[in-house]
Amino acid sequence: MLTDDLIEEAAHRFALLADPTRLRILRALMEQHELSVGQVAEAAGTSRFNASAHLNRLALGGFVNRRAAGTTHYYRVSDDNLPHVCDWVCEAVKRKARSIAS
Repeated sequence: MLTDDLIEEAAHRFALLADPTRLRILRALMEQHELSVGQVAEAAGTSRFNASAHLNRLALGGFVNRRAAGTTHYYRVSDDNLPHVCDWVCEAVKRKARSIAS
């Protein structure tokens, strides 16, 4: 049974996933496993500043981990369930697009 507090946390996590730039960032991290902020920015088609801000939000939300190596920070997906959630939602979107096109 989900308590009201758990429902609030679930809504917060869904809200973090409701941004196209964050989804592009997560896609890049799921494909490459670990990337620097600059690599994330390039893969997501955004600035380093914007990528860093999104990565910080994703880290606070528990979706990614960060590690430092000198002055460079590297990020990776930390939630093993995230790829499954993304696959499930993306497959549903693809099915809907195919049904509209038919």
